[in-house]
Amino acid sequence: MFDQDSIYIVGEAKSPSNNPITEQYKVFFIGFVVDRLSGKIIDAEATSILSITSSFIRHLFVGKNIRETAQIVKAIEEKYYGSSQKAVIVAFRHASQKFNQLHSV
Repeated sequence: MFDQDSIYIVGEAKSPSNNPITEQYKVFFIGFVVDRLSGKIIDAEATSILSITSSFIRHLFVGKNIRETAQIVKAIEEKYYGSSQKAVIVAFRHASQKFNQLHSV
């Protein structure tokens, strides 16, 4: 399914205490499959209660470049109005930092 240049990165964040994600998982995670050479996000999945949430989060990331942090954060702020919006942003930034650290070595 994924080629040899694919890598898996997980970003994590705390979700709001009143969020069902916090009740079930304690921490919010987004897993990203990224092309190690181009930075293109191939797939993404988030811890969520509703499947539509994970599908929408996937829509926000797939096909984008993990290095384009500002553009992706702007899209999240403009399109995602779930109670875990800040957690989505923090988890993405966390994963993006991990990716950038891999490429600075």
